[in-house]
Amino acid sequence: MDITIHFSFLPHTDPDASLAFYRDTLGFEVRNDVGYDGMRWITVGPPGQPGTSIVLSPPGADPGITADERHTILEMMAKGTYTSIVLATADLDGTFERVQASGAEVVQEPIEQPYGVRDCAFRDPAGNMVRINERR
Repeated sequence: MDITIHFSFLPHTDPDASLAFYRDTLGFEVRNDVGYDGMRWITVGPPGQPGTSIVLSPPGADPGITADERHTILEMMAKGTYTSIVLATADLDGTFERVQASGAEVVQEPIEQPYGVRDCAFRDPAGNMVRINERR
């Protein structure tokens, strides 16, 4: 069986701020930018990896989500507890400095974890947890 991760979804509350973070700060390329009915979906991904993308999407855009559920999603996003993503880089310290200089909220400076990885953590403009592992 040959299965890969093609798209992963992260919600955004401000598409322009999220675009600036993922494109300008992390260096991802924009692969698609689609608007519909006042909402916007932006697909980004790491250069040189065309088969792996993140779709920055409106929270609770699913028509089956109730207003109360949408409200809960937004509350969880604001606290940084709704969703997360783990990225990897060969230069953790350089990446940390670049992201920190962008003004992103630092959750954790680079540290060696007891479970064997060295990583750091930020929140993106929507509150999503972005952990970055050092690739060894």
